[in-house]
Amino acid sequence: MVKGEWIKPGAIVIDCGINHVPDSTKASGKRVVGDVAYSAAKERAAFITPVPGGVGPMTVAMLMQSTVESAQRFLEKYQPGKWNLQYNQLNPRTPVPTDIEISCSCAPKPIGQLAREIGLLSDEVEFYGEHKAKISLSTLKRLKDQPDGKYVVVTGITPTPLGEGKSTTTVGLVQALGAHLGQNAFACVRQPSQGPTFGIKGGAAGGGYSQVIPMEEFNLHLTGDIHAITAANNLVAAAIDARIFHEATQTDQALYSRLVPSVDGKRKFSDIQIQRLKKLHIKKTDPEALTNEEINKFVRLDIDPDSITWQRVLDTNDRFLRKITIGQSLTEKGFARTAQFDITVASEIMAVLALTDGLEDMRRRLSKMVVASSKKGVPVTTEDLGVSGVLAVLMKDAIKPNLMQTLEGNPVFIHAGPFANIAHGNSSILADKIALKLVGKEGFVVTEAGFGADIGMEKFFDIKCRYSGLQPHVVVLVATVRALKMHGGGPTCSELKFEIPAAEMSTMPGLPTRPCFYDIDLDPATGEVKGLF
Repeated sequence: MVKGEWIKPGAIVIDCGINHVPDSTKASGKRVVGDVAYSAAKERAAFITPVPGGVGPMTVAMLMQSTVESAQRFLEKYQPGKWNLQYNQLNPRTPVPTDIEISCSCAPKPIGQLAREIGLLSDEVEFYGEHKAKISLSTLKRLKDQPDGKYVVVTGITPTPLGEGKSTTTVGLVQALGAHLGQNAFACVRQPSQGPTFGIKGGAAGGGYSQVIPMEEFNLHLTGDIHAITAANNLVAAAIDARIFHEATQTDQALYSRLVPSVDGKRKFSDIQIQRLKKLHIKKTDPEALTNEEINKFVRLDIDPDSITWQRVLDTNDRFLRKITIGQSLTEKGFARTAQFDITVASEIMAVLALTDGLEDMRRRLSKMVVASSKKGVPVTTEDLGVSGVLAVLMKDAIKPNLMQTLEGNPVFIHAGPFANIAHGNSSILADKIALKLVGKEGFVVTEAGFGADIGMEKFFDIKCRYSGLQPHVVVLVATVRALKMHGGGPTCSELKFEIPAAEMSTMPGLPTRPCFYDIDLDPATGEVKGLF
């Protein structure tokens, strides 16, 4: 400790020390002192700061100033501007290798590095391994005041059996804009279904040197969005049949006791049940106050089995599930009916995912899905079934877009599903909106509208753009000489590898008959996927 006699008379002493000494008069048994013997030093110094109560306010002020300056530097760094991306150098070979060989020959950069390069914050990135991540919707809130970039949609003319290359064009265009022209460029594509991946068509990561990588992760489970939709969809289907069964085998009071059970002698309506009461114009919240007539209205949906439009789903091509009979177990007491399985990406829940703009909106849309009608013709919704809340829980992670990269290292969002003929067929509104903010005013977002322009692009303009409020600056229409010949009734297209004149071929896409799964395998020694394309 600095003693008083060490101080020059008239000196100015600023004591910044913090020490604790025993003091029985304090509740803690100690008190704070500085580095200077205050009582002796103040007799010699002209000015001296006490401890405590001396430099503390100045310390706080300086800390606040440093915090503000640090925040300013942070905001300047993360303002949308020119990205400093590390691009991968491609080395094209002749003849061109298979898609999976090209994909495996290129080492993707860590997804965390890509996220930093495009201006994402650490708490906005949820990692799913080294090469893919989900992006928090808080990103959109953080960048809400930033101007959008240029919006480009890629579509195509009615395709041939070989496909005309919309995904390849989308990825290739983004690589050209980014890696070769130095522009901020973001691709937004759809997650492929495992039906075509293991069936006839194969994967959907693009092709050749214009791919999303790692293509095996892209084409298979990704981050589980389609599995979440499968679980949510089939929960609704199970709830429908269970409700029909219980209503047919129980009295009103028995149903009421199941739906609003007594716990410790008290009944309580859930929030979802309160909403049903409001829909029925029953202005009561006490379960004991309902009349027998009100209980009957509350517990009975009276679903007409012939009106059920909600089917079970599976993300696999399984033709023998197209028409099935359910309820054949003896425990179902003869309540059997004809049903079917659809492919998962055709579920209405996938359409909700593609069109939603946030959790609240998704919860609302999920609650309004009509699954059947009552025998009086009244629509029955998922909210009536009581499952809308759990659907939102099952989908709470799937709503976040998935981040991956192209062969050359450009960012790609993969979100929502394919099949514009039986489903929505476009990438999600959320993916497009977040990407438009991240690229900045001078950047480009290239999104994909599935199937042909007469289906996918129609849904893009008539449905997606109306909900999102976005308008594309450019439409890229993929058209090939092969397709023009085929659909125009021209001569034989040798590229199609069919001995059928183009004039005799169906104008709807046909496909070969050999499933892709014959060629797909895993190398146990290296863990590499073989034969996936």
